[in-house]
Amino acid sequence: MATNEILEGLIKDPDRLKDLADEAKELALQHGALLRIFENPNSSEVITYTPFTLFPSPVPKAKFLQALALQIHYNLLVDRISQDPGFLEEALASTIQADDFTANLFRLYREVQQEGRTKSIVMGLNRSDYMLDQREDGTCSLKQTEINTIAVGGICISGNLPVVHRRILQMLGLLEESQCVPENNCIAGMTRALARAWELYGQQEAVVMFLVEDVQLHKLGQRCIEHQLWRRGIRVIRRKFEEVSSTGHLNGDKKLFVDGLEVAVVFYCHGFMPENYKEQSWDVRLLMERSLAVKCPDISTHLAGTKKVQQELARPGVLERFFPDQPQVVEQIRATFAGLYSLDMGPEGDQTVAMALANPEKFVLKPQREGGGNNVYGEDIVRVLEEVKGDKRRAAYILMDKIRPKTEQNILLKTGQPLKLTSVCYEIGAFGAYVRQGKDMVMNECVGHLLRTKNSEQFEGGITARVSALDNPLLV
Repeated sequence: MATNEILEGLIKDPDRLKDLADEAKELALQHGALLRIFENPNSSEVITYTPFTLFPSPVPKAKFLQALALQIHYNLLVDRISQDPGFLEEALASTIQADDFTANLFRLYREVQQEGRTKSIVMGLNRSDYMLDQREDGTCSLKQTEINTIAVGGICISGNLPVVHRRILQMLGLLEESQCVPENNCIAGMTRALARAWELYGQQEAVVMFLVEDVQLHKLGQRCIEHQLWRRGIRVIRRKFEEVSSTGHLNGDKKLFVDGLEVAVVFYCHGFMPENYKEQSWDVRLLMERSLAVKCPDISTHLAGTKKVQQELARPGVLERFFPDQPQVVEQIRATFAGLYSLDMGPEGDQTVAMALANPEKFVLKPQREGGGNNVYGEDIVRVLEEVKGDKRRAAYILMDKIRPKTEQNILLKTGQPLKLTSVCYEIGAFGAYVRQGKDMVMNECVGHLLRTKNSEQFEGGITARVSALDNPLLV
């Protein structure tokens, strides 16, 4: 572990620190921790390294393993929610009255439900995120911040960083510590799930289609999975919403064709934020949802990852609905829930509003959004709730207890930023992959992990939001 003495010594020796940082950046570039630059995100001629930490951050081994072990249960939970239209209807009834984006997703979901499911193959690639909440007695507990079920980020690049951090520790003579940075084979696991879904589709000439954004900042990372699929003999194409709109159609059997190619799997790398959609994009999303192609995720799985569903799961008795006769699983999942509170209209929501206004520093106000930069903190909670507290718009949010994370010292490596010792905190992500055919779960695994670290003075996180840096756990 990079002790405080080592860190302070490096700060006092700027030449040595620069040499070490340069070594780390070059290793990151050599091992594929690449990012297109924000100023020219559609060009691969000018690239840089993904923001990352100079040292791995110490993480309690028991808590890290707890997060990984829970992931197969969270996979099952997401899948079972997606198959329960009654629960989704009830859970999201107020939210779709207050949030246009969720309402549009739910409109598509209803149309697909009314038309009937077209294919029995379902797959999910998701990530459950946690922070370590510090208790007053000095211990900490693993608390979930959210679960992501669409366009899950960090899959490829996070698997390329362990070798970088091991080398940096070895250069400092910390040979034993370098062995405490775990392997991270998330690329192989995610690829295996996509390949399994493609195989079950049963058409050797069919392709896997990556649904991508106009501004393809993370294209180089996505290429890692593409290359693994090509090595398996699986053709991959990349298309945007408007390209599918121009050349996509369903045949009489509801098979999806794009540019004349039959699509076996649609892998959403895009489509998780309102600004991702133009009017025609919703028609394209419905076209793909109605098709026989395996969707990753399908619309019901996308909805299962909403913040409102997360809050509803924390109600007494709800987890038991999805894990009947499995009290141990229920207990393990529930132990990771922070306090989650409804803002629906009525006495319960009124009480939540009053609680938040009285002590805004104790809470986080969360809209139904992914991607970082959306949550509301501190006095901004007061501003937002004062504006919406008297009408249904408040149901677009949920309220969550603010987690008090443990802080560490590290050096964040970001393009154009000086090397300095920074107080940081981290978020642990566990990657899950599952494939179901009919009632048979043919794959259900935790396939890797992600550690994102940020300045502890920052409320929000996210690599894309240019706040967090990729990290590795140093298991202690």
